[in-house]
Amino acid sequence: MEKPRFRVCLLTAALSLTAMGLLPIAHADDTVVVTWDKAALQAIRDTHPGPPIVARMLAVTHTCIYDAWAAYDSVAVGTRLGGTLRQPVSERTPANKQKAMSFAAYRALVDLFPTEVLKFNTVMTQLGYDSTDTSTNVSTPSGVGNVACQAVLDYRHQDGSNQLGDLHPGPYTDYTNYVSVNDPDHINDPNRWQPLRVSDGHGGFVIQKFITPHWGHVIPFALKQPDQFAPKDPNFYPKDAAQYLKQAQQVLDYSANLTDRQKVIAEYWADGPSSELPPGHWALFAEFVSGRDHHTLDQDAKMFFAMTNAVLDASVSSWHFKRVYDYVRPVSAIHFLFTGQQVQAWAGPGLGTRLIDGASWQPYQATTIVTPPFPEYVSGHSIFSGSAAKVLKLFTGSDRFGNSVTIQAGTSRVEPGLVPVSDITLQWRTFSDAAAEAGISRRYGGIHFIDGDIQSRKMGKKIGKQAWRKALTYFQGTAGTPLDDSNRPGLENEDDDRDDRD
Repeated sequence: MEKPRFRVCLLTAALSLTAMGLLPIAHADDTVVVTWDKAALQAIRDTHPGPPIVARMLAVTHTCIYDAWAAYDSVAVGTRLGGTLRQPVSERTPANKQKAMSFAAYRALVDLFPTEVLKFNTVMTQLGYDSTDTSTNVSTPSGVGNVACQAVLDYRHQDGSNQLGDLHPGPYTDYTNYVSVNDPDHINDPNRWQPLRVSDGHGGFVIQKFITPHWGHVIPFALKQPDQFAPKDPNFYPKDAAQYLKQAQQVLDYSANLTDRQKVIAEYWADGPSSELPPGHWALFAEFVSGRDHHTLDQDAKMFFAMTNAVLDASVSSWHFKRVYDYVRPVSAIHFLFTGQQVQAWAGPGLGTRLIDGASWQPYQATTIVTPPFPEYVSGHSIFSGSAAKVLKLFTGSDRFGNSVTIQAGTSRVEPGLVPVSDITLQWRTFSDAAAEAGISRRYGGIHFIDGDIQSRKMGKKIGKQAWRKALTYFQGTAGTPLDDSNRPGLENEDDDRDDRD
Protein backbone atom coordinates (compact mmCIF):
# COMPACT_ATOMS: atom_id res chain seq x y z
CA MET A 1 0.00 0.00 0.00
CA GLU A 2 3.01 2.33 -0.30
CA LYS A 3 1.80 3.96 -3.49
CA PRO A 4 -1.68 4.80 -2.19
CA ARG A 5 -0.11 6.35 0.88
CA PHE A 6 2.10 8.45 -1.40
CA ARG A 7 -0.95 9.66 -3.22
CA VAL A 8 -2.64 10.50 0.04
CA CYS A 9 0.36 12.67 0.86
CA LEU A 10 -0.28 14.54 -2.40
CA LEU A 11 -3.89 15.07 -1.36
CA THR A 12 -2.77 16.40 2.00
CA ALA A 13 -0.34 18.72 0.26
CA ALA A 14 -3.10 20.03 -1.98
CA LEU A 15 -5.29 20.78 1.01
CA SER A 16 -2.43 22.59 2.75
CA LEU A 17 -1.83 24.71 -0.33
CA THR A 18 -5.52 25.56 -0.36
CA ALA A 19 -5.17 27.23 3.01
CA MET A 20 -2.35 29.38 1.61
CA GLY A 21 -4.26 30.29 -1.58
CA LEU A 22 -1.66 28.67 -3.84
CA LEU A 23 -1.99 26.38 -6.82
CA PRO A 24 -1.30 22.69 -6.14
CA ILE A 25 2.13 21.56 -7.21
CA ALA A 26 2.35 19.95 -10.64
CA HIS A 27 4.39 16.75 -10.67
CA ALA A 28 6.64 15.58 -13.46
CA ASP A 29 4.57 12.45 -14.05
CA ASP A 30 1.25 14.33 -14.30
CA THR A 31 -0.39 14.40 -17.70
CA VAL A 32 -1.54 17.82 -18.82
CA VAL A 33 -5.09 16.63 -18.11
CA VAL A 34 -4.21 16.13 -14.45
CA THR A 35 -2.38 19.47 -14.36
CA TRP A 36 -5.51 21.28 -15.49
CA ASP A 37 -7.75 19.17 -13.27
CA LYS A 38 -5.69 20.32 -10.30
CA ALA A 39 -6.06 23.92 -11.40
CA ALA A 40 -9.82 23.48 -11.70
CA LEU A 41 -10.12 21.90 -8.25
CA GLN A 42 -8.12 24.71 -6.68
CA ALA A 43 -10.38 27.28 -8.31
CA ILE A 44 -13.38 25.41 -6.91
CA ARG A 45 -11.91 25.52 -3.40
CA ASP A 46 -11.20 29.21 -3.73
CA THR A 47 -14.57 30.31 -5.16
CA HIS A 48 -17.02 28.05 -3.24
CA PRO A 49 -19.63 27.09 -5.86
CA GLY A 50 -22.37 24.60 -4.96
CA PRO A 51 -22.13 20.86 -5.71
CA PRO A 52 -24.13 20.77 -8.97
CA ILE A 53 -22.25 23.81 -10.26
CA VAL A 54 -18.97 22.03 -9.50
CA ALA A 55 -20.15 18.96 -11.41
CA ARG A 56 -20.89 21.09 -14.45
CA MET A 57 -17.64 23.07 -14.17
CA LEU A 58 -15.59 19.89 -14.25
CA ALA A 59 -17.64 18.38 -17.07
CA VAL A 60 -17.30 21.52 -19.20
CA THR A 61 -13.55 21.70 -18.56
CA HIS A 62 -12.91 18.09 -19.41
CA THR A 63 -15.25 18.15 -22.41
CA CYS A 64 -13.24 21.05 -23.84
CA ILE A 65 -10.03 19.12 -23.18
CA TYR A 66 -11.47 15.97 -24.75
CA ASP A 67 -12.81 17.75 -27.83
CA ALA A 68 -9.38 19.28 -28.47
CA TRP A 69 -7.77 15.88 -27.96
CA ALA A 70 -10.17 14.22 -30.41
CA ALA A 71 -8.81 16.40 -33.22
CA TYR A 72 -5.53 14.48 -32.95
CA ASP A 73 -7.06 11.00 -32.89
CA SER A 74 -7.76 8.95 -36.00
CA VAL A 75 -11.21 7.76 -34.89
CA ALA A 76 -12.66 9.77 -32.00
CA VAL A 77 -15.03 12.68 -32.58
CA GLY A 78 -15.70 15.76 -30.53
CA THR A 79 -19.02 16.45 -28.84
CA ARG A 80 -19.83 19.67 -30.73
CA LEU A 81 -17.83 19.72 -33.95
CA GLY A 82 -17.56 15.98 -34.59
CA GLY A 83 -14.53 15.16 -36.72
CA THR A 84 -14.30 18.53 -38.46
CA LEU A 85 -11.18 19.55 -36.53
CA ARG A 86 -9.30 16.33 -37.29
CA GLN A 87 -5.65 17.07 -37.97
CA PRO A 88 -3.43 15.52 -40.64
CA VAL A 89 -1.34 12.60 -39.50
CA SER A 90 1.79 14.73 -39.64
CA GLU A 91 0.29 17.14 -37.10
CA ARG A 92 -0.69 14.49 -34.54
CA THR A 93 2.37 14.89 -32.37
CA PRO A 94 2.35 14.71 -28.57
CA ALA A 95 3.48 18.34 -28.37
CA ASN A 96 0.66 19.59 -30.61
CA LYS A 97 -1.91 17.50 -28.82
CA GLN A 98 -0.83 18.72 -25.39
CA LYS A 99 -0.82 22.35 -26.53
CA ALA A 100 -4.31 22.15 -28.02
CA MET A 101 -5.65 20.49 -24.89
CA SER A 102 -4.07 23.15 -22.69
CA PHE A 103 -5.57 26.02 -24.68
CA ALA A 104 -8.95 24.33 -24.48
CA ALA A 105 -8.62 23.86 -20.72
CA TYR A 106 -7.49 27.44 -20.26
CA ARG A 107 -10.41 28.87 -22.26
CA ALA A 108 -12.87 26.75 -20.30
CA LEU A 109 -11.51 27.71 -16.89
CA VAL A 110 -11.30 31.42 -17.68
CA ASP A 111 -14.94 31.30 -18.73
CA LEU A 112 -16.01 29.33 -15.65
CA PHE A 113 -13.84 31.13 -13.08
CA PRO A 114 -13.35 34.74 -14.29
CA THR A 115 -11.88 35.81 -10.94
CA GLU A 116 -9.08 33.23 -11.16
CA VAL A 117 -7.56 34.26 -14.50
CA LEU A 118 -4.15 35.20 -13.09
CA LYS A 119 -3.74 31.73 -11.60
CA PHE A 120 -4.62 30.09 -14.90
CA ASN A 121 -2.19 32.42 -16.67
CA THR A 122 0.49 31.10 -14.33
CA VAL A 123 -0.26 27.51 -15.33
CA MET A 124 -0.03 28.44 -19.01
CA THR A 125 3.30 30.14 -18.43
CA GLN A 126 4.62 27.13 -16.54
CA LEU A 127 3.64 24.95 -19.50
CA GLY A 128 5.36 27.31 -21.91
CA TYR A 129 2.26 28.70 -23.65
CA ASP A 130 1.06 32.22 -24.42
CA SER A 131 -2.32 32.72 -22.77
CA THR A 132 -3.00 35.77 -24.98
CA ASP A 133 -3.02 33.61 -28.11
CA THR A 134 -6.68 33.70 -29.16
CA SER A 135 -6.09 32.28 -32.63
CA THR A 136 -8.96 30.50 -34.34
CA ASN A 137 -6.70 29.09 -37.05
CA VAL A 138 -7.47 25.38 -36.76
CA SER A 139 -4.27 24.43 -38.52
CA THR A 140 -2.49 25.36 -35.28
CA PRO A 141 -2.75 23.64 -31.88
CA SER A 142 -3.78 26.84 -30.13
CA GLY A 143 -6.47 27.43 -32.73
CA VAL A 144 -7.77 23.87 -32.36
CA GLY A 145 -7.99 24.26 -28.58
CA ASN A 146 -9.65 27.66 -28.75
CA VAL A 147 -12.19 26.67 -31.38
CA ALA A 148 -13.02 23.30 -29.83
CA CYS A 149 -13.61 24.84 -26.42
CA GLN A 150 -15.60 27.81 -27.72
CA ALA A 151 -18.05 25.43 -29.37
CA VAL A 152 -18.57 23.66 -26.04
CA LEU A 153 -18.94 26.96 -24.19
CA ASP A 154 -21.46 28.32 -26.71
CA TYR A 155 -23.54 25.17 -26.22
CA ARG A 156 -23.27 25.14 -22.44
CA HIS A 157 -24.03 28.85 -22.08
CA GLN A 158 -27.56 27.94 -23.19
CA ASP A 159 -27.95 24.70 -21.21
CA GLY A 160 -30.33 25.95 -18.51
CA SER A 161 -27.70 26.39 -15.79
CA ASN A 162 -27.93 30.19 -16.01
CA GLN A 163 -24.15 30.51 -15.88
CA LEU A 164 -24.30 33.91 -17.56
CA GLY A 165 -27.15 35.23 -15.43
CA ASP A 166 -29.24 35.86 -18.54
CA LEU A 167 -32.27 33.88 -17.30
CA HIS A 168 -32.27 35.63 -13.92
CA PRO A 169 -29.81 38.21 -12.58
CA GLY A 170 -26.70 36.59 -11.15
CA PRO A 171 -24.71 33.55 -12.34
CA TYR A 172 -26.42 30.22 -11.61
CA THR A 173 -29.34 31.90 -9.82
CA ASP A 174 -32.80 30.36 -9.77
CA TYR A 175 -35.22 31.39 -12.51
CA THR A 176 -38.02 29.00 -11.47
CA ASN A 177 -39.33 31.00 -8.50
CA TYR A 178 -38.72 28.38 -5.79
CA VAL A 179 -40.08 29.37 -2.37
CA SER A 180 -39.72 27.19 0.73
CA VAL A 181 -42.94 26.32 2.54
CA ASN A 182 -41.06 26.22 5.86
CA ASP A 183 -38.89 28.87 7.49
CA PRO A 184 -36.12 28.64 10.10
CA ASP A 185 -38.59 29.00 12.97
CA HIS A 186 -41.58 27.04 11.72
CA ILE A 187 -42.14 23.57 10.26
CA ASN A 188 -45.40 24.11 8.40
CA ASP A 189 -45.10 20.85 6.47
CA PRO A 190 -43.00 18.03 8.04
CA ASN A 191 -42.42 16.50 4.60
CA ARG A 192 -40.74 19.57 3.12
CA TRP A 193 -37.30 21.09 3.38
CA GLN A 194 -36.66 23.69 6.04
CA PRO A 195 -33.98 26.34 5.47
CA LEU A 196 -31.97 26.71 8.67
CA ARG A 197 -30.39 29.65 10.45
CA VAL A 198 -26.72 28.67 10.69
CA SER A 199 -23.51 30.19 11.96
CA ASP A 200 -21.53 32.19 9.42
CA GLY A 201 -18.31 31.40 11.30
CA HIS A 202 -17.81 35.05 12.23
CA GLY A 203 -20.20 35.44 15.13
CA GLY A 204 -23.29 36.01 13.00
CA PHE A 205 -25.92 33.90 11.31
CA VAL A 206 -27.21 33.34 7.80
CA ILE A 207 -30.44 31.77 6.57
CA GLN A 208 -29.95 28.99 4.06
CA LYS A 209 -31.17 29.26 0.49
CA PHE A 210 -31.79 26.27 -1.77
CA ILE A 211 -28.73 26.07 -4.03
CA THR A 212 -29.75 25.91 -7.72
CA PRO A 213 -33.36 24.65 -7.45
CA HIS A 214 -33.56 25.03 -11.24
CA TRP A 215 -30.82 22.45 -11.90
CA GLY A 216 -33.17 19.76 -13.17
CA HIS A 217 -33.56 21.94 -16.28
CA VAL A 218 -29.87 21.71 -17.17
CA ILE A 219 -29.17 19.78 -20.38
CA PRO A 220 -27.55 16.47 -19.39
CA PHE A 221 -24.84 14.50 -21.17
CA ALA A 222 -26.40 11.07 -21.68
CA LEU A 223 -29.67 11.09 -19.74
CA LYS A 224 -32.83 10.99 -21.83
CA GLN A 225 -34.52 13.15 -19.21
CA PRO A 226 -33.74 13.98 -15.58
CA ASP A 227 -36.25 11.44 -14.21
CA GLN A 228 -35.04 8.56 -16.40
CA PHE A 229 -33.85 6.57 -13.37
CA ALA A 230 -36.53 7.54 -10.89
CA PRO A 231 -36.33 6.43 -7.24
CA LYS A 232 -39.29 5.24 -5.23
CA ASP A 233 -41.19 7.93 -3.34
CA PRO A 234 -39.84 8.90 0.08
CA ASN A 235 -41.90 8.37 3.25
CA PHE A 236 -44.56 11.02 3.74
CA TYR A 237 -46.15 12.01 7.04
CA PRO A 238 -48.82 11.09 8.09
CA LYS A 239 -49.51 8.66 5.23
CA ASP A 240 -46.32 6.70 5.96
CA ALA A 241 -46.09 7.72 9.60
CA ALA A 242 -44.54 4.45 10.85
CA GLN A 243 -41.78 4.49 8.21
CA TYR A 244 -41.27 8.22 8.64
CA LEU A 245 -40.70 7.67 12.35
CA LYS A 246 -38.52 4.61 11.74
CA GLN A 247 -36.14 6.43 9.40
CA ALA A 248 -35.76 9.27 11.90
CA GLN A 249 -35.12 6.80 14.72
CA GLN A 250 -32.41 5.14 12.62
CA VAL A 251 -30.64 8.51 12.38
CA LEU A 252 -30.90 8.93 16.16
CA ASP A 253 -29.55 5.42 16.68
CA TYR A 254 -26.47 6.24 14.60
CA SER A 255 -26.08 9.49 16.54
CA ALA A 256 -26.23 7.77 19.92
CA ASN A 257 -23.71 5.08 19.00
CA LEU A 258 -21.14 6.92 16.90
CA THR A 259 -17.68 5.39 17.04
CA ASP A 260 -14.52 7.33 16.30
CA ARG A 261 -14.29 5.56 12.94
CA GLN A 262 -17.85 6.56 12.03
CA LYS A 263 -17.17 10.14 13.09
CA VAL A 264 -14.03 10.18 10.94
CA ILE A 265 -15.97 8.78 7.99
CA ALA A 266 -18.69 11.41 8.42
CA GLU A 267 -16.12 14.21 8.46
CA TYR A 268 -13.82 12.90 5.74
CA TRP A 269 -16.62 12.67 3.18
CA ALA A 270 -18.43 15.85 4.27
CA ASP A 271 -16.70 17.92 1.55
CA GLY A 272 -18.13 21.16 2.84
CA PRO A 273 -17.31 24.77 1.88
CA SER A 274 -13.66 25.46 0.97
CA SER A 275 -13.29 21.90 -0.34
CA GLU A 276 -13.58 20.55 -3.88
CA LEU A 277 -17.05 19.15 -2.89
CA PRO A 278 -18.19 15.61 -3.76
CA PRO A 279 -17.83 15.93 -7.56
CA GLY A 280 -14.28 17.24 -7.09
CA HIS A 281 -13.48 14.56 -4.54
CA TRP A 282 -13.94 11.95 -7.26
CA ALA A 283 -11.79 14.00 -9.62
CA LEU A 284 -9.05 13.64 -7.00
CA PHE A 285 -9.64 9.90 -7.05
CA ALA A 286 -9.34 9.96 -10.85
CA GLU A 287 -6.00 11.72 -10.46
CA PHE A 288 -4.93 8.87 -8.19
CA VAL A 289 -5.96 6.30 -10.81
CA SER A 290 -4.01 8.20 -13.46
CA GLY A 291 -0.85 8.00 -11.39
CA ARG A 292 -1.46 4.45 -10.19
CA ASP A 293 -1.86 3.12 -13.73
CA HIS A 294 0.73 5.43 -15.36
CA HIS A 295 -1.82 6.86 -17.76
CA THR A 296 -1.00 8.31 -21.12
CA LEU A 297 -2.45 11.64 -22.20
CA ASP A 298 -5.00 9.78 -24.34
CA GLN A 299 -6.21 7.68 -21.43
CA ASP A 300 -6.67 10.67 -19.16
CA ALA A 301 -8.52 12.64 -21.82
CA LYS A 302 -11.05 9.82 -22.07
CA MET A 303 -11.31 8.90 -18.38
CA PHE A 304 -11.88 12.41 -17.05
CA PHE A 305 -14.30 13.21 -19.88
CA ALA A 306 -16.44 10.15 -19.20
CA MET A 307 -16.37 10.42 -15.41
CA THR A 308 -17.09 14.14 -15.11
CA ASN A 309 -19.98 13.96 -17.55
CA ALA A 310 -21.46 11.06 -15.60
CA VAL A 311 -21.27 13.21 -12.48
CA LEU A 312 -22.89 16.09 -14.39
CA ASP A 313 -25.81 13.79 -15.22
CA ALA A 314 -25.96 12.74 -11.57
CA SER A 315 -26.26 16.39 -10.58
CA VAL A 316 -29.11 17.00 -13.01
CA SER A 317 -31.05 13.93 -11.91
CA SER A 318 -30.53 14.33 -8.17
CA TRP A 319 -31.38 18.03 -8.17
CA HIS A 320 -34.47 17.33 -10.25
CA PHE A 321 -35.75 15.05 -7.51
CA LYS A 322 -34.62 17.39 -4.74
CA ARG A 323 -36.89 19.99 -6.34
CA VAL A 324 -39.74 17.57 -7.08
CA TYR A 325 -39.91 16.14 -3.56
CA ASP A 326 -38.49 19.17 -1.67
CA TYR A 327 -38.01 16.58 1.06
CA VAL A 328 -37.31 17.20 4.74
CA ARG A 329 -33.82 16.78 6.21
CA PRO A 330 -33.35 14.57 9.30
CA VAL A 331 -32.66 17.56 11.55
CA SER A 332 -36.08 19.06 10.82
CA ALA A 333 -37.92 15.74 10.95
CA ILE A 334 -36.37 14.91 14.32
CA HIS A 335 -37.26 18.32 15.70
CA PHE A 336 -40.82 17.85 14.44
CA LEU A 337 -41.17 14.36 15.94
CA PHE A 338 -39.27 14.66 19.20
CA THR A 339 -39.49 18.23 20.47
CA GLY A 340 -40.35 18.02 24.18
CA GLN A 341 -39.18 14.38 24.36
CA GLN A 342 -35.93 13.01 25.72
CA VAL A 343 -33.86 11.18 23.11
CA GLN A 344 -30.52 9.37 23.40
CA ALA A 345 -28.10 11.02 20.99
CA TRP A 346 -24.76 12.73 20.47
CA ALA A 347 -25.11 15.87 22.56
CA GLY A 348 -22.49 18.08 20.96
CA PRO A 349 -18.70 18.51 20.74
CA GLY A 350 -17.01 16.83 23.69
CA LEU A 351 -20.30 15.89 25.36
CA GLY A 352 -20.65 12.33 24.10
CA THR A 353 -24.01 10.54 24.12
CA ARG A 354 -26.65 11.83 26.53
CA LEU A 355 -30.37 12.21 26.96
CA ILE A 356 -31.32 15.50 25.30
CA ASP A 357 -34.51 17.22 24.23
CA GLY A 358 -35.29 16.26 20.64
CA ALA A 359 -35.56 19.96 19.81
CA SER A 360 -31.83 20.42 20.46
CA TRP A 361 -30.60 17.48 18.36
CA GLN A 362 -27.98 18.35 15.73
CA PRO A 363 -26.18 16.28 13.07
CA TYR A 364 -22.53 15.38 13.57
CA GLN A 365 -21.30 18.27 11.44
CA ALA A 366 -19.44 21.55 11.83
CA THR A 367 -21.60 24.41 13.16
CA THR A 368 -21.21 26.30 9.88
CA ILE A 369 -22.72 23.40 7.95
CA VAL A 370 -25.26 21.65 10.24
CA THR A 371 -27.05 20.33 7.17
CA PRO A 372 -26.67 21.28 3.48
CA PRO A 373 -28.72 24.12 1.94
CA PHE A 374 -30.97 22.00 -0.24
CA PRO A 375 -33.54 19.21 0.25
CA GLU A 376 -32.71 15.65 1.33
CA TYR A 377 -34.11 13.32 -1.32
CA VAL A 378 -32.09 12.05 -3.08
CA SER A 379 -28.52 12.06 -1.74
CA GLY A 380 -26.03 14.00 -3.84
CA HIS A 381 -23.06 12.26 -2.21
CA SER A 382 -24.45 8.83 -3.04
CA ILE A 383 -25.41 9.59 -6.64
CA PHE A 384 -22.19 11.46 -7.44
CA SER A 385 -20.12 8.66 -5.94
CA GLY A 386 -22.14 5.88 -7.54
CA SER A 387 -21.86 7.38 -11.01
CA ALA A 388 -18.15 8.21 -10.73
CA ALA A 389 -17.25 4.81 -9.28
CA LYS A 390 -19.13 3.05 -12.06
CA VAL A 391 -17.26 4.94 -14.78
CA LEU A 392 -13.87 4.37 -13.15
CA LYS A 393 -14.66 0.67 -12.88
CA LEU A 394 -15.70 0.45 -16.52
CA PHE A 395 -12.78 2.52 -17.77
CA THR A 396 -10.11 0.57 -15.89
CA GLY A 397 -11.79 -2.79 -16.45
CA SER A 398 -11.72 -3.56 -12.74
CA ASP A 399 -13.31 -2.43 -9.49
CA ARG A 400 -9.85 -2.39 -7.87
CA PHE A 401 -9.05 0.96 -6.23
CA GLY A 402 -6.45 0.43 -3.49
CA ASN A 403 -6.47 3.94 -2.07
CA SER A 404 -6.41 5.04 1.56
CA VAL A 405 -6.18 8.06 3.81
CA THR A 406 -4.98 8.30 7.40
CA ILE A 407 -6.70 10.75 9.72
CA GLN A 408 -4.41 11.78 12.55
CA ALA A 409 -5.50 11.73 16.20
CA GLY A 410 -7.29 14.84 17.40
CA THR A 411 -7.70 16.47 13.97
CA SER A 412 -11.51 16.50 13.92
CA ARG A 413 -13.08 19.82 12.98
CA VAL A 414 -16.22 18.93 14.87
CA GLU A 415 -14.44 17.75 18.04
CA PRO A 416 -10.88 19.09 17.73
CA GLY A 417 -8.33 17.53 20.06
CA LEU A 418 -10.72 14.72 20.94
CA VAL A 419 -11.48 12.77 17.77
CA PRO A 420 -10.09 10.44 16.78
CA VAL A 421 -8.40 9.23 19.93
CA SER A 422 -5.75 7.54 17.77
CA ASP A 423 -4.88 7.61 14.07
CA ILE A 424 -7.53 6.00 11.85
CA THR A 425 -6.91 4.79 8.30
CA LEU A 426 -9.77 4.59 5.84
CA GLN A 427 -9.04 2.07 3.09
CA TRP A 428 -10.99 1.38 -0.08
CA ARG A 429 -10.20 -1.88 -1.78
CA THR A 430 -12.62 -1.09 -4.60
CA PHE A 431 -14.29 1.92 -6.19
CA SER A 432 -17.59 0.42 -5.03
CA ASP A 433 -16.33 0.35 -1.44
CA ALA A 434 -15.43 4.03 -1.62
CA ALA A 435 -18.81 4.95 -3.11
CA ALA A 436 -20.66 2.94 -0.44
CA GLU A 437 -18.67 4.62 2.33
CA ALA A 438 -19.41 8.05 0.85
CA GLY A 439 -23.11 7.20 0.93
CA ILE A 440 -23.30 5.84 4.46
CA SER A 441 -21.15 8.71 5.74
CA ARG A 442 -24.17 10.97 5.31
CA ARG A 443 -26.23 8.71 7.53
CA TYR A 444 -23.49 8.64 10.17
CA GLY A 445 -23.42 12.42 10.03
CA GLY A 446 -27.20 12.79 10.35
CA ILE A 447 -27.57 14.36 6.90
CA HIS A 448 -29.58 11.67 5.11
CA PHE A 449 -32.15 8.97 5.75
CA ILE A 450 -31.50 5.42 4.57
CA ASP A 451 -33.70 5.68 1.46
CA GLY A 452 -32.02 8.90 0.35
CA ASP A 453 -28.70 7.05 0.41
CA ILE A 454 -29.63 3.63 -1.01
CA GLN A 455 -31.95 4.87 -3.76
CA SER A 456 -29.25 7.31 -4.88
CA ARG A 457 -26.58 4.63 -5.03
CA LYS A 458 -28.74 2.63 -7.42
CA MET A 459 -29.48 5.67 -9.56
CA GLY A 460 -25.81 6.66 -9.67
CA LYS A 461 -24.69 3.29 -10.99
CA LYS A 462 -27.22 3.40 -13.83
CA ILE A 463 -26.34 6.98 -14.66
CA GLY A 464 -22.65 6.09 -14.72
CA LYS A 465 -23.25 3.09 -16.96
CA GLN A 466 -25.27 5.14 -19.44
CA ALA A 467 -22.74 7.99 -19.47
CA TRP A 468 -19.97 5.48 -20.16
CA ARG A 469 -21.90 4.05 -23.10
CA LYS A 470 -22.39 7.54 -24.48
CA ALA A 471 -18.70 8.39 -24.02
CA LEU A 472 -17.75 5.25 -25.95
CA THR A 473 -19.67 6.48 -28.98
CA TYR A 474 -17.45 9.57 -29.05
CA PHE A 475 -14.30 7.50 -28.57
CA GLN A 476 -15.34 5.11 -31.34
CA GLY A 477 -16.57 7.82 -33.71
CA THR A 478 -20.16 6.53 -33.80
CA ALA A 479 -21.89 9.33 -31.88
CA GLY A 480 -24.99 10.51 -33.71
CA THR A 481 -24.84 7.68 -36.26
CA PRO A 482 -27.06 4.57 -36.58
CA LEU A 483 -24.37 2.70 -34.62
CA ASP A 484 -24.96 4.92 -31.56
CA ASP A 485 -26.92 2.69 -29.14
CA SER A 486 -26.04 4.57 -25.94
CA ASN A 487 -29.71 5.39 -25.35
CA ARG A 488 -31.18 2.04 -26.27
CA PRO A 489 -34.31 1.11 -24.28
CA GLY A 490 -34.13 -1.14 -21.25
CA LEU A 491 -31.21 0.29 -19.30
CA GLU A 492 -33.60 1.43 -16.56
CA ASN A 493 -34.40 -2.18 -15.78
CA GLU A 494 -30.91 -3.64 -15.92
CA ASP A 495 -29.59 -5.06 -12.67
CA ASP A 496 -26.21 -3.86 -11.54
CA ASP A 497 -23.45 -6.38 -10.94
CA ARG A 498 -23.18 -5.59 -7.24
CA ASP A 499 -25.82 -5.26 -4.57
CA ASP A 500 -26.06 -2.10 -2.52
CA ARG A 501 -24.87 -2.79 0.98
CA ASP A 502 -24.11 -0.72 4.03
